[in-house]
Amino acid sequence: MADPEEHPADLPGCPSAEGSGLLPAELRAWMLLLAATGAVEQRLRAVVKEKLDISHDEFLILCLLAEQPEGGLRMTRVSELLGRPKTRLTYQIACLQHTGLVTRGSVCGDKRGIEVALTDKARRLLTEASAPLAETVRQALARFMGPDQRAALCALVPDLAEESRAE
Repeated sequence: MADPEEHPADLPGCPSAEGSGLLPAELRAWMLLLAATGAVEQRLRAVVKEKLDISHDEFLILCLLAEQPEGGLRMTRVSELLGRPKTRLTYQIACLQHTGLVTRGSVCGDKRGIEVALTDKARRLLTEASAPLAETVRQALARFMGPDQRAALCALVPDLAEESRAE
């Protein structure tokens, strides 16, 4: 594993966003983006554990729920959005419920549906931890997302490139 204190110049170079390899531009861009986000996740894991005392996967569940304007989400939808098996999600939700961060309840009119929602405790913790977590993401992206990754992101989301030029 690479030393987290390495300087970006010391890290091996990423494949070019324009590349001359076998992959089409979209797949090459996606792979570069995954590499950058993987580096961010590694940095974020430690801060999430320190600030919230939960796993990274549990943090992702809280983030999904935090973006819901009202109520919560069905567990099947959380499973779809995170690409996690329902059995794994059930375990993670049980852990979050045990710590008082989420509630589970039946969906009105659907005996089999289960909805998960944040508790006030979770909202408070997320609010308190948001600044250091956001700073961790910003620093990691600044460090690991070089010109090739930025170009890859712009290739995947062309509107983003146009917005950047307008600023």
